[in-house]
Amino acid sequence: MGSLKGKRALVTGGGQGLGYAITAELLRAGADVAIHYFSSEAGARELKILAGTCGGRAEIFRADLTKDDEAVALVGNAASFLGGLDILINNAGDLVERRTIENVDREFWQRVLDVNVTSMMLVTRSATPWLVKAGQAGIVNLSSLAGRKGGHPGSLVYSTSKGAVLAWTRALANELAPHGVRVNAVAPGLILGTRFHHTHTTPDSAKATVQQIPLGRAGTPEDVARAVVFLASEYDGFITGATLDLNGGVYAA
Repeated sequence: MGSLKGKRALVTGGGQGLGYAITAELLRAGADVAIHYFSSEAGARELKILAGTCGGRAEIFRADLTKDDEAVALVGNAASFLGGLDILINNAGDLVERRTIENVDREFWQRVLDVNVTSMMLVTRSATPWLVKAGQAGIVNLSSLAGRKGGHPGSLVYSTSKGAVLAWTRALANELAPHGVRVNAVAPGLILGTRFHHTHTTPDSAKATVQQIPLGRAGTPEDVARAVVFLASEYDGFITGATLDLNGGVYAA
């Protein structure tokens, strides 16, 4: 794994869950981090303190990434604080709530797509000039096993949006490769210990899912964080347009 000492990273949704673990791992790897949050300010502030113990720098920034102006402002403020951008981690996203097809209206459909896909486009579009300027830069997008094989009932729109992230990753990798910017994704399966699954997964459902995992356990946020930081650390590497599946063997592409 390449060193991230002095590398400048922006993590969206960094105040809780997978984003929290990813940010902590980036800080421990030596990166300076701009931490975006929407509602998880306490976690973002904890990570800012952690940065000091790691000898790095971090600052927190609140934004609603489904709004064009706030997404643009976030990237500008992050790049100003860091002095540029080498790494973008597009982590922000949510299932919002479980709805089966008969209960999916246009408003809900658009809301989920905005949270998981449109926000990613807005941030990445604003960050691209900074990443290109860095010369050797990397983007890591958070998808999901649901985007590979569909999710449990009620996650139809979420699964669709996470499948779109996979296509977005491949297309963007082709577009940015001539500029030295690598674009990859991770697709986690069942990752317990996060607010996402506390909210959207019942204990019985989690137990049943774990029984189907060949490795015999659920994943942890740290499992995902290590994979994301590996992809980010390969800033001068040969990996782009790839998706790293983190699911304990449930699905292999």
